[in-house]
Amino acid sequence: MKNLYLKLSFNLPVSLPIQLIMATILFSNSLLNAGGYTSSMKSFYDLQLNDINGDEIDLQSFKGKKVLLVNVASKCGYTDQYADLQELYETHGDKLEIIGIPCNDFGRQEPGSANEIQKFCKLNYGVTFTLAEKQKIKSKPMSGIYQWLSDPNLNGWNSSLPSWNFCKYVINESGELTHFFKSGVDPNGREILNLFFYYF
Repeated sequence: MKNLYLKLSFNLPVSLPIQLIMATILFSNSLLNAGGYTSSMKSFYDLQLNDINGDEIDLQSFKGKKVLLVNVASKCGYTDQYADLQELYETHGDKLEIIGIPCNDFGRQEPGSANEIQKFCKLNYGVTFTLAEKQKIKSKPMSGIYQWLSDPNLNGWNSSLPSWNFCKYVINESGELTHFFKSGVDPNGREILNLFFYYF
């Protein structure tokens, strides 16, 4: 029986088995790309984020620790989660960094200046974890940190943006986004504590 031949665009004959191998390789690559393994992916440590005083946060210094990113607000029904975040930080600060990211996009519940936000957090909740500059999520232009957190081509898998204040993202010790939690998930609740205790 004659071998079945297919021709490539440059007219070199290639047998069917070789074509099948090539098709398998191309299909495998497409699956990898679909799973988020793209050349455009970035590490969390490649991002730029300033603290609430306008100084750049050295994200590289967080390597080897988990990082919890939370969009915070001073006049929200979830604002008391500041206390839980501070407790979590005091308990696991040797293995965990927390960055509170003020945002006024949800119900205009963070209208204060940088100085007002710092005073509120210190006086009411004794906050000692890092507070970032106020960022934009729904309003334009979206801040770079939230572009990365919500773009699967950049972070590898997640497309979810916060739907309200106090949503939470977890970055692992290698700078990879691993989890997203909505506002109602308590920082000291089972969903987050189980995650941390499992790895701690």
